[in-house]
Amino acid sequence: MGKTSFIRKTSGILRSYFPILDWGSKYTGKTFANDMIVALIVTMMLIPQSLAYAILAGLPPEVGLYASMAPLLLYAIFGSSRALAVGPVAVASLMTAAAVGQLASQGTPEYLGAAVALAMVSGLLLLAMGFLKLGFLANFLSHPVIAGFITASGLQIAAGQLAPVLGIHAEGESFLDIVISLWHSIPTIHVATTAIGIGSLLFLFWVRSGLKPLLIRLGLSAKASDIMVKVGPVVAIVATILIVAGLGLADKGVRIVGKVPGGLPKLAMPPLDMALWMKILVPALLISIVGYVESISVALTLAAKKRQRVDPDQELIALGAANVGSAISGGFPVTGGFARSVVNFDAGAETPAAGAFTAVGIALTTMFLTPLLFFLPNATLAATIIVAVLSLVNFKALKHAWAFSKADFSAMAVTILITLIEGIEPGLIAGVALSIVLHLYSTSRPHIAMVGQIAGTPHFRNVKRHNVVIYPEILSLRVDESLFFPNARFVEEYVNEAVAANPDIKHVILECPAVNAIDISALESLEAINLRLKDGGITFHLSEVKGPVMDRLKRSDFIKELTGNVHLTQYSAVFSINPDLARQTLNANPLSPVQE
Repeated sequence: MGKTSFIRKTSGILRSYFPILDWGSKYTGKTFANDMIVALIVTMMLIPQSLAYAILAGLPPEVGLYASMAPLLLYAIFGSSRALAVGPVAVASLMTAAAVGQLASQGTPEYLGAAVALAMVSGLLLLAMGFLKLGFLANFLSHPVIAGFITASGLQIAAGQLAPVLGIHAEGESFLDIVISLWHSIPTIHVATTAIGIGSLLFLFWVRSGLKPLLIRLGLSAKASDIMVKVGPVVAIVATILIVAGLGLADKGVRIVGKVPGGLPKLAMPPLDMALWMKILVPALLISIVGYVESISVALTLAAKKRQRVDPDQELIALGAANVGSAISGGFPVTGGFARSVVNFDAGAETPAAGAFTAVGIALTTMFLTPLLFFLPNATLAATIIVAVLSLVNFKALKHAWAFSKADFSAMAVTILITLIEGIEPGLIAGVALSIVLHLYSTSRPHIAMVGQIAGTPHFRNVKRHNVVIYPEILSLRVDESLFFPNARFVEEYVNEAVAANPDIKHVILECPAVNAIDISALESLEAINLRLKDGGITFHLSEVKGPVMDRLKRSDFIKELTGNVHLTQYSAVFSINPDLARQTLNANPLSPVQE
């Protein structure tokens, strides 16, 4: 290898693992200005979210700020998406609370240590998956499972946050437990807190639905109006801080955030307790996969709008580095946030540097502005969370799944019900397990069609969907699935039953245009079919076998033992058996199809 080619190859490898080397070499003053404006907008949005999601995770509010600095910086170095905004998100926060709550009590050093360790384990798992290119593992979380899980999580989060909105106490690991606890606590509603909480909710809902049309009527552009809507929570926070401080409501029972420690987080390793790490391994894996699926979906969607490229395996590495950075800086698990990423994109973020500048903004807030958060009411943060997560609830997806696929509907419905009744982890695991079971059941019963020739053409189609010509002595079957161990016996039995039902059959042709693979179990079934048909005086043929499949069949004795032949097309197979009728059908007038 020449020196030039070695340098070029090394440079390509470095750029693949460090995308900053690619976009950083093209960075301009104009790009810097655009990214800075975006960072300012996202910082205003991220501050209340960081505080709120930390509290949702059962952690002190400043931990949310800590989790919004190092992860953003590290993602800017390793991330391949130009618009993805990494940080605390609602679902990951809820999963953190569910996992850590089983190990320690909220407010204790052990609870914080476990949350930090959870971020570290999650980060290491993501890094390992990225380096080993195991992004395909996320495919086990089908869209219906993710949609159902997020919908159920949104409902559970919203229910849990009703307690601080009303100034009451409620607890529970599932939606059902929380609702029961809320019901019993209704008599203890705190009037002042409820006024602030409900007022914040109404204001934030109005911001989402009514502010944009108002701003547009006042002459603001649609894009600028969208951005103003996203920073609406900042207005609610400032207003309620002033109300609580001015009226002295903290002394009248309104719960406030209180003193938020200022200054940057101290860098330190999380608890290196292997027993603890083993206890949080499964929750960390679930958080990693759910977070990755959510992040990569957002990243690919936004990248497609600007024809940009996102590397799924590199995103695993970037998210892994972000979570390790969060752990070392005293934060909890993070991932790409949908709302922030959309704001990032709409505001014109050109590079991941916008995220790095956002991290600087959060750092400045942590250093200088935390005293201003002292009188921030918990009810306002809870209202912020409720409004944010209700946008995740999507019952229309259930209706769509019911109409399109009953199996997908079942997976989604089970995920929602189990999550609401039993909790986060059981719901997610149940959804994944059911999806796999339904998939195996579906593939174990592949679609097999009896086909006939369409008059006037060399094409063969399903006899139940088209008017076709059928040859009495020929049974033509099309298999619409690869052949492997779950479905091999089904195909074998189907052929046997079809032959037994028609004593006139002298030839069986298995059309294989959709067969992309044949494993050893399916090969044995094909050999059994061939032998059984041979014993009955019936010839067995194959048609339209794909090249890679044929290569594999040639490595066995099946082709030598086959009583018939392997044909290029279904028409040539039929022509070799009954050329006169095949040619006559080809030249006949086309028949009207029964069903297209």
